Amino acid sequence: MIKIIFKVLFLLILTINNSIGEENIMILKLKDGDVKIELFQDTAPNHVKRIKDLANSGAYDNVVFHRVIDGFMAQTGDVKFGNSTSDDFDLNRAGMGGSDFPDLKQEFNNLPHERGTLSMARSQDPNSANSQFFICFEPAPFLDRQYTVFGKVIEGMEFVDKIKRGDQNKNGSVENPDKIISFKSL
Repeated sequence: MIKIIFKVLFLLILTINNSIGEENIMILKLKDGDVKIELFQDTAPNHVKRIKDLANSGAYDNVVFHRVIDGFMAQTGDVKFGNSTSDDFDLNRAGMGGSDFPDLKQEFNNLPHERGTLSMARSQDPNSANSQFFICFEPAPFLDRQYTVFGKVIEGMEFVDKIKRGDQNKNGSVENPDKIISFKSL
């Protein structure tokens, strides 16, 4: 009887751990394939909540990668001017907008900007992150503790690597940019 109780408890704990882990897994669907992302709820809870709220409402669907710099990062997430199916879409203004939610207070942390890191874009004001984020192609340690790291690519980085690059002479601005097909919780 005790063995049965232990087995049941073990299975229950295993099930709970898997469900907790899966609630912080997102799928970013790109033209070349799906990218699996782990969100860091414990490290950046407000940023993770914002990303999940926007993603699960469909706000990131069809949003372009408006700034992509080879060897550095791909930036997206302007849900105001960067949604290619919206009446407000304006590629010249993409990167200047955000969501209708208020800006977030910084949640800087000790997680490094490594290949595959997701971090929030912001203006000069550390408390100005809203909806835009970027994915690092390569390590960018000069950004550490200055931008909020909130997640990391755990599968499918080869599809991120295929995002169309922008013009180096125009700060990575992209003509006819790739876009997010969808971004949702697992």
